[in-house]
Amino acid sequence: MSPSLDLAPVFGYLAALCTTVAFLPQALKAWRSRSVGDLSLATFLLFTCGVASWLMYGILTVDWPIIAANVITLALAGSILVMRVVFGRSGSRD
Repeated sequence: MSPSLDLAPVFGYLAALCTTVAFLPQALKAWRSRSVGDLSLATFLLFTCGVASWLMYGILTVDWPIIAANVITLALAGSILVMRVVFGRSGSRD
């Protein structure tokens, strides 16, 4: 009889990797261009709050894929949010 392979953590880390790395190109582009006026402030504010909540959930449930993904995603999305506020167009409303 072969040992059972638990694939849940594999898919958890794969999902964490994909969704986290997805923000890296946007963060790099925003940093290099200093152009973030077209990004919705409301969207990134809500998204960053959601990621922080997922991180807290991961910590409370000791779910390492969720913790790992959301620590990095919070840093990337948070940096985009900060750049949106700092580099954003003055007078922009959204």
